[in-house]
Amino acid sequence: MTPEIVTLANNPALYLVSMFAKIFGVFAVVMGMVAYATWVERKVIGRMQTRLGPTMTGPAGLLQPIADGLKLFFKEDIIPTKAHKVAFLLAPMMILVPALITFAVVPFGGDIRVGDYLVPLQITDLNVGVLYIFAMSGLGVYGIVLAGWSSNSKYSLLGGIRSSAQMISYELAMGLSLVSIFMLSETLSLRGLVEAQSGYGWYAFKQPLAFVLFFVAMMAEVNRTPFDLPEAETELVSGFCTEYSSMKYALFFMAEYANMITMSGITATLFLGGADGPFPGVINFLIKVFACMFFMIWVRATFPRLRYDQLMNLGWKIMIPLTLVNIAVTAVVIVVLQ
Repeated sequence: MTPEIVTLANNPALYLVSMFAKIFGVFAVVMGMVAYATWVERKVIGRMQTRLGPTMTGPAGLLQPIADGLKLFFKEDIIPTKAHKVAFLLAPMMILVPALITFAVVPFGGDIRVGDYLVPLQITDLNVGVLYIFAMSGLGVYGIVLAGWSSNSKYSLLGGIRSSAQMISYELAMGLSLVSIFMLSETLSLRGLVEAQSGYGWYAFKQPLAFVLFFVAMMAEVNRTPFDLPEAETELVSGFCTEYSSMKYALFFMAEYANMITMSGITATLFLGGADGPFPGVINFLIKVFACMFFMIWVRATFPRLRYDQLMNLGWKIMIPLTLVNIAVTAVVIVVLQ
């Protein structure tokens, strides 16, 4: 007789073991993806711009991320004389940590059976998971502002100020773009949102405008081209990280790619059905994450950086009004269909 399948909540010891295993597993995968996302980006952009990208370090340049990491590790660590040292050291960690802990509520697969137990492939399922995402992603901007202020450099300070204004503009549009899918799903749980899209009923098809607006706002939120105004090498040298060197400088890049991976995972969950698809759950999820990341790389290779006034106009005069119109139209359609 087959034993009854139960959830891990009935066994606290195994629940803790599975929780730590998922935490370390997700951390290892994300950090591995962070390292090789740089290689993929350089290769893809190289091909799009008729050049080769990394080729010399290892076969096909596969050891280039390791070489870059070692180079940054051994570079001299310089702290400006007039910088606020505590804040200067704290800022890179304040950017990286929120990018990693945001992934805690993202379901990267369905339930798997381990012995007599069902193990959900998600670190934790909050009934307000989307609010948790916005709370954690909003913390990253504090690290950028702190880096800009603590460096005691006008270029860094301008980068920090730009980032805070950009976050206010685009996080509002991002949040409003999701209201329409909440109206359809009637849940803020990411697992609930995935279940509501089962059978290819993805919200990218049901809410295409919300999907486009969310994706654009997401790229602005993680400071990806053409919205990388807080760095803007042509104007601000390197923006908020101008005065950083060695591993602290590396942490900013790790945070950018960790944010890129996390936000791609969130996009896949909210609009592309998460682990729903023809292949095993985790494979479906990773394919969608890689597709979102590839599109962001493609955009970087294609579009120039916006001017700052264009960035603000797009956020306040175009995206926010469109999200409000989308909410109104969705509400009318729901009422009519009921």
